Amino acid sequence: MEINWFGHSCFRLSERGMASVVTDPYDSRAIGYEPLKLKADIVTVSHDSPGHNFISAVKGDPRIITGPGEYEMGEVFITGIQTDGAGKKSADEKKNTLYVFDYYGLTVAHMGDLTRVPTQAEVEDLGPVNILLVPVGAGGSLNAAKASELVSLLEPNIVIPMHFATDASTAELEPLSKFIKEMGLATYETVPTLKIAKTSLPQETRVFVLEFDRNRNGSS
Repeated sequence: MEINWFGHSCFRLSERGMASVVTDPYDSRAIGYEPLKLKADIVTVSHDSPGHNFISAVKGDPRIITGPGEYEMGEVFITGIQTDGAGKKSADEKKNTLYVFDYYGLTVAHMGDLTRVPTQAEVEDLGPVNILLVPVGAGGSLNAAKASELVSLLEPNIVIPMHFATDASTAELEPLSKFIKEMGLATYETVPTLKIAKTSLPQETRVFVLEFDRNRNGSS
């Protein structure tokens, strides 16, 4: 599997012979970065916001998924779980759908704009998570402390932070350094692209920081 990050909460997941996925495409006029120029078979949207729902940025007549449910296309199985509506303050919660992508047993969870640590029932619905794409920069989603708590709860093999301040972003977000400190890490690995197979997953949780792709293109 190959995972590329295009800034904010937008990733492209691809595996040879399987459907490609773009998550939370953004309108660059709303949150910065350069305009997206992507192709995909599937686009997922976590919630209705210009930083996460700009589906016209993705070419190729993709299938659009915008809410909870179970989906399958091109050998990729997707489970969408709505995270609002639980607890006494549910009426004030932002509607958000997190997605779990299953690529032949290699699971990737994109948490969207999650605002709170999930309940135990929601964690059980997620199932085992190999790769966690998690917001860490607050600004309407998890802050560094809550993101770190979520990592401890899910115990994924790999953590990829998203939705944090960068030099290209105009959104009011906190820096990545806060999350790194919460995780108790002295250093972390920065890579342009994460290429991983289920057989090569680390036994202990590792944090990979992806460099956002300034070229803004991807093939299906």
